[in-house]
Amino acid sequence: MKMTANMKQRDTDPKRNSPGFTLLEVLVAMVILAVGLLGMASLSIGIIKGNSFSKEISSATTCAREKMEDVEQLGFANTPASDTTVTEAYNSITQYPYCKRETVTVVDNPGTDMKTVTVTVYWDSDSHQVQLKTFLAK
Repeated sequence: MKMTANMKQRDTDPKRNSPGFTLLEVLVAMVILAVGLLGMASLSIGIIKGNSFSKEISSATTCAREKMEDVEQLGFANTPASDTTVTEAYNSITQYPYCKRETVTVVDNPGTDMKTVTVTVYWDSDSHQVQLKTFLAK
């Protein structure tokens, strides 16, 4: 087989045989990198939203727990003698202005000389809630 001058030049061209990346390889790598970074960004946004919601749940649970501790401290004799519902509106709870708290006392439930006290805390315009329940007995 006879080599032409053109073929010899192509084989010995220093630009052709030098180590490096072609433009197509660089573009493919950039697309892969961009897709990965966009995935990481959306994942980060989801994590931030999840952390924020967890904080809201923790705060609402603490708000309910504080009220429940007050009820338990009062005991059976000092809680309402009839079925009652007490609602503390939004902005009325000093440490939790973004919460609404509702305390429901049901007498003789689940049995005679027992009371069921349920504390429900709402937030985000009542779209979310946390509920704690306890029983008091004579």
